[in-house]
Amino acid sequence: MKDQTKVIAALLVGAAAGAAIGLLLAPESGSELRDDIADYVNDLFDKAKNQAQNTVGDIKDYSSSVVEKAKSKFNGIVGDASEYGQDVAENAKDKVKSTANDWNNSVQQA
Repeated sequence: MKDQTKVIAALLVGAAAGAAIGLLLAPESGSELRDDIADYVNDLFDKAKNQAQNTVGDIKDYSSSVVEKAKSKFNGIVGDASEYGQDVAENAKDKVKSTANDWNNSVQQA
C-alpha cells in the first residue's frame, strides 16, 4: 500500500512539474500564465482530493464488511458453543439421574 502511494505521489508531482514547465515555456503573458498555472494546480488538487475521498470511502466500506463478517462468525461460534454446552449439560443430567436410579434400585434390592 505504501509503495502505491509513493508511486501515485511521484506521478502527481511529475505531472505538475511537467505542466508547470510547459506553461512557463508557452508564449503567454505573465498574468495569463499565472492564471493557467493556478487553474491547473487547483484542478490537480481537486482531483487528488476526490481520489482521496473515494479511497477513504472504499476503505470504510471494506472495513465495515470485514467487521460484519467477523461479528457473524463470532456469533455463529458463540451459538454453536452454547448448543454444545446445553448438550453436555443434558447428557450430564441424564447420567446423574441414571446413576441415582441405579443406586436407588441397588439399595431397595439389598
